[in-house]
Amino acid sequence: MSEKKIEIRRNISGEEKDNAQELFDLFKNSPIPNEEIQLNLGLYISRQSLSRIIFMHDLYKRIINTTGVVMEFGCRWGQNLALFQAFRGMYEPYNYNRKIIGFDSFEGFQSLHEKDGNAKILYEGAYTVTNNYVDHLEKVLSNHETESPISHIKKCEVIKGDATETLEKYLEEHPETIIAFAYFDFDIYAPTKRCLELIKNHVTKGTVLGFDELNWPYYPGETLALKEVLGLDTYKLQRSPLCPTPSFLVIE
Repeated sequence: MSEKKIEIRRNISGEEKDNAQELFDLFKNSPIPNEEIQLNLGLYISRQSLSRIIFMHDLYKRIINTTGVVMEFGCRWGQNLALFQAFRGMYEPYNYNRKIIGFDSFEGFQSLHEKDGNAKILYEGAYTVTNNYVDHLEKVLSNHETESPISHIKKCEVIKGDATETLEKYLEEHPETIIAFAYFDFDIYAPTKRCLELIKNHVTKGTVLGFDELNWPYYPGETLALKEVLGLDTYKLQRSPLCPTPSFLVIE
């Protein structure tokens, strides 16, 4: 089976792209022994990537005293899910009710809407993943799970499929669900709007809602979905000085 076409949009210059490639080559050809390379990943992580990790860490810390699960909508390669697992293990290792659930079709953009605009990257299947990637992701997350206390209780789940359908089914099967933190990274209008509508009755005071592309001209659909469901004048939209595009709000 041939590999899928993997394409993303990065708002970087040619020089920045060359620098990123050089850093990757240095990582790929690192003289550090295999048994130590994971202990020294900070050598090769870019400033931008480290900034996003710190941003996610800041959001997670805001919900430590809030009851509920963590959900990510549009998890693609799943790095945030692994980070959330690590943060839970650091700050609340015995909180087995802090489940982490990722929703994604793993087939790239689906159900594009006219409100999504006409950027070149907006086409069916953009931001897909490699063949059988979900199997790899689940193995990675399972391995991380074994490093935490009470690992016999599964606390991280990847739900593959159209999130507008799988989220509705999940909430029907788990009506007790309270959402402490939801991160939206669909980029596009239709699934963002529908999932916002579905979770409205499952959030509480202190819930954090994060968004990856608000006020971003290449992906207007995410902002329009938030505007239509929650309104832009209802909550204070906040951002981190570390990252230019992600933002968040706290239910108060």
